[in-house]
Amino acid sequence: MRGAAGRIGYASVSRAFLALALAALLAADLQITSLHPFADLKRLLDGLVRPDLFAVEIRSILHTVAFAVLGVGLGAGAGFLLAIPFARFRSVRTACAVLRAVHELFWALLLMQVLGLSAATGILAIALPYAGICAKVYAEIIEEADLAALRTLPAGTGAVSAFAYARLPEVAAALKTYTLYRFECGLRSTLVLGFIGLPTLGFHLESAFRQGRYGEAGALLLAFYLLIGTRRLWLRPASLPLLLAGSLVLLPATVGGTDALANLARFAQAVVPAPLRAGDPASLETWARLRAWAWPILTGQILPGAAQTLVLAQIALVATGLGALALFPLVSRRFCGRLGQPLGRALLVAVRSTPEYMLAYLALQLLGPSMLPAILALAIHNAGIVAYLLGRHADGLAYRPDAPRGLNLYAYEAVPRLYGQFLAYLLYRWEIILRESAIFGILGVATLGFYVDAAIAELRLDVAALLILATALLAMAVDALSRRLRRALRIATLPTRLSAPLPVRGEA
Repeated sequence: MRGAAGRIGYASVSRAFLALALAALLAADLQITSLHPFADLKRLLDGLVRPDLFAVEIRSILHTVAFAVLGVGLGAGAGFLLAIPFARFRSVRTACAVLRAVHELFWALLLMQVLGLSAATGILAIALPYAGICAKVYAEIIEEADLAALRTLPAGTGAVSAFAYARLPEVAAALKTYTLYRFECGLRSTLVLGFIGLPTLGFHLESAFRQGRYGEAGALLLAFYLLIGTRRLWLRPASLPLLLAGSLVLLPATVGGTDALANLARFAQAVVPAPLRAGDPASLETWARLRAWAWPILTGQILPGAAQTLVLAQIALVATGLGALALFPLVSRRFCGRLGQPLGRALLVAVRSTPEYMLAYLALQLLGPSMLPAILALAIHNAGIVAYLLGRHADGLAYRPDAPRGLNLYAYEAVPRLYGQFLAYLLYRWEIILRESAIFGILGVATLGFYVDAAIAELRLDVAALLILATALLAMAVDALSRRLRRALRIATLPTRLSAPLPVRGEA
């Protein structure tokens, strides 16, 4: 993977990932088991074309917004507080890594054992991983800020005052932009939480698809796209107090009574491995029983589940990259013109706004149970995100007056100049794709989530906790490898960064 000078290069990394994906295809289950996939697809498209708008419950939309506002607000607030000591304390970085490595659905499944099917479950399931994610991103934004203002402060200025008056004004705009993006992600997460019973749009969507009410399903999808598309209109600084107050008022009630403290005590005991609960921790016999208990879980669930998770993630990662490279001209005026660009943007906004879990659920109904629906879902959603960024920055590049057009412009100008940051963002999405691959086990794919769901259904919470820990460690390992690759490629030094604000538009 190293170039002539002994340094890792873009071409060698790309070839290695492509080779791994081709090898993973040999181990993947890609069968189409549905008897009439095109007939089911036609019924779904008919539902989108003729949606049953009167079937949409307004309360489900309000619940979706309420969970997102409170969950993201709590997560972003905690993330900001954690971002301040993030760079100085390894313990903070480790805690944040664990929080973000566990998917919202896994958090929800665990929290339901303590809090039941309640509003607190939904809010905390979003807030916990988002606190870890926001802490990491906020810390990076703060560390990269211009320090010139600090040098103008008088001697003896306290650390809190220096941060509030010199550093925070420099990073406020970037923090706001990222928090708004994270809120859009929160809406997607809230939709997915409906699939496990919380009364959001996702709950009604899953019910409509399961019962074949495609007109209602189409209306619910359109309502969600409208919610995402109008976010900039109703989510403003002036409207935040009203949104927060309204969200607190509109929270759904807990389904069934629950004693949280008693449940917490039972949960804390249940997640301890059974041999340690029943034996003396100081006894060698107890640790022998623990090894006998853990070995079948390791060999029969963790290792095969991790292997399938990595196979799925690797194929989906490469498919995402190929899809993004093919789709980004759709949102570039340089390639599609003034008329085609808005249509391309609308298409990719709809694609990136649709959660991977929901796309996988839909594809599962059409194609039957296999790894193929999950691969398609991950590739479509993530390719939409990366392609949208690439297309915007393709228009921001400064082209020569005699620059070629069409395919030559794409192959010899745009792609070479954007490829470094394209690869960086793809590596950044690697961990996210892996986390999503794990939870697709809840839909029947034999990834780690399949075994987690089975353990929770059987109330073997100690096994579920061990499997979730294995999932978190796998995600953290992939994240660490991704960061090392990005540093080795020295992508941070490139002039074009997909994560940066859009530069001044070049010649149209």
